Amino acid sequence: MEYSSSVLAKAVNEFAKLPGVGEKTALRYALWLLKQDKEAVAMFADSLSDLKDKVFHCQRCNNLSDTPLCPICQDTERNTKQICVVETIKDVMAIENTDSYKGVYHVLGGVISPVEGIGVGDIKITQLLSRVKSEAVEEVILALPTTMEGDTTAFYIHKLLEHENIKVSALSRGISMGEGVEYADEQTLARSIALRQSFDEIYKH
Repeated sequence: MEYSSSVLAKAVNEFAKLPGVGEKTALRYALWLLKQDKEAVAMFADSLSDLKDKVFHCQRCNNLSDTPLCPICQDTERNTKQICVVETIKDVMAIENTDSYKGVYHVLGGVISPVEGIGVGDIKITQLLSRVKSEAVEEVILALPTTMEGDTTAFYIHKLLEHENIKVSALSRGISMGEGVEYADEQTLARSIALRQSFDEIYKH
């Protein structure tokens, strides 16, 4: 597509780098910004800059936060003896939206996937083990995707924890095979958390 303005073309090109955004949508975004006043555009630009400069990973659970510890880890009302292990930050958001879980989280930042070159050392498993040993944890809930990679990661973590004298559970199979936690509807996800079972019970076959 030809543009009469190189500046507009540059903006379209940058928007088109966003996931799921094609050139036509990128052009629509750029033209929309052109219609806004300078203050609104400046606020938009500042928010993007702040996103990169002022958002961090929680030092304890790897969730996103504006402070060294995220609001969930700082909440004294949360049950710190219960850790829900998830793949991504979006899974934390999905579970929090159910308002059915009052423990804390541990975000792995991925799952084991040899095909994609993601090994044990590429995700936050070592940090999880350190938390289990230092935080008097009583239960680890594995809320990982019902995929081959998710199951492989869950089995690996379960093997590491089997001598730690804690309960290791997993979400009930209300979540369809091949589905990630973030894509489950709130009611299904809440039920899967409430009806979670021992990891050994779910995978005994």
